[in-house]
Amino acid sequence: MIGRLQGKVIEKQAPDLLIDVQGVGYEVLVSLNTFFGIPGAGEAVTLHTHFVVREDVQQLYGFMTLSERTLFRYLIKVNGVGPKMALAILSGMSANDFAICVHNNDIATLVKLPGVGKKTAERLLIEMRDKIGDIDTTVSGSGTVAREAKPDIAEEAESALIALGYKPADAAKIISRVANETVSDAGELIRLALKSMAS
Repeated sequence: MIGRLQGKVIEKQAPDLLIDVQGVGYEVLVSLNTFFGIPGAGEAVTLHTHFVVREDVQQLYGFMTLSERTLFRYLIKVNGVGPKMALAILSGMSANDFAICVHNNDIATLVKLPGVGKKTAERLLIEMRDKIGDIDTTVSGSGTVAREAKPDIAEEAESALIALGYKPADAAKIISRVANETVSDAGELIRLALKSMAS
């Protein structure tokens, strides 16, 4: 089991990272909330990780906070929720927002996430109610510098949303709706898109 990585960011394109740890490159899938907090290429980073091994794939998932990893581990134990859906949930809302949804029995917000239908949302609320108190829900923000949005930023944002389970047409539509000249990078554009879809 690989529980933690500390190294240098080599490549960064949501939701994938390549981390160099003493000459070994680890491919890591991260939620968009973690992606926003990751420094740029060449910078040092520490991630809490969860290693998934199946017959057809071995995949490493990375998280900036222990609370996010803890929530991920709880989510993948829920019937019908695999790592991909768990990552989509953590990309669409913070651990704190998820805790609020559970406490408020807020099915409407959960069903807006890709792949989460009404039955899955109900199951999440029931199965997570007793566990959510174990999660230290601390949220970190990140500042951005305004500059002109470029077409490749929009393409990168669309690709990230599609990788998380959104339909290509929906991803393109929401990105075109929220894109403007003050968007600083793809991460900020993705954040605006997710916020728009949740409202």
